Parts: sequence; structure tokens; C-alpha cells
Amino acid sequence: MAKTLELAQNIKRRYDHNQNKIVLKEKYHAKMIFSYNDGMWEAGPQLLNILNLAQEQTMVLLDNFDTPIMVDVHELRELAYKIRQEQMNQWQDEWNQIRIKR
Repeated sequence: MAKTLELAQNIKRRYDHNQNKIVLKEKYHAKMIFSYNDGMWEAGPQLLNILNLAQEQTMVLLDNFDTPIMVDVHELRELAYKIRQEQMNQWQDEWNQIRIKR
């Protein structure tokens, strides 16, 4: 009986751990969405890659709602990078706190 109880507690901890990972991912992905130049953008790898490869100073990009927006490449890249780093750092801090409790 004690072995079954111990196994059940271990499964519950594992489930809670995985559930916390999912919740954190959703929480911080939502915080990476921002407004710039009348468009909505997600500070993710796809946007940063496009901006890093851009040859022009200004270009038209599709925002999250597929609206074409003229953007200043350097300005949008700096803003997206700043937002992404802030959120990723907070995500890691919160994840480490949860991991320690586990």
C-alpha cells in the first residue's frame, strides 16, 4: 500500500511539473506580443531572423494579423530583441523557482 501511495505521489508531482511547463510557455509567449507602428508583432525567432537578414533600412512586413506594415528594420529589431530577452529571462527565473520546489 505504501508503495502505491508513493508511486501516486510521484506521478502527481510529474504531472504538476509538466503542467507548470505548459502554463509558463503560454504565459511568456503571450507577453512577447507587442505593438509597433500600428501592427501587432511577436518577438519570436521568426521575426528576429527576418529582421536580421533584411538588407534595407525600411521594409514592408506582415504583422500577426497579416496586415502589411512599413517598419524601420533596426528599430523593430531592437524592440523585439529587448522584449524577447526580458521575457526569456523572467521565464527562466520562474522556471528555476518551480524546479527547485519540485
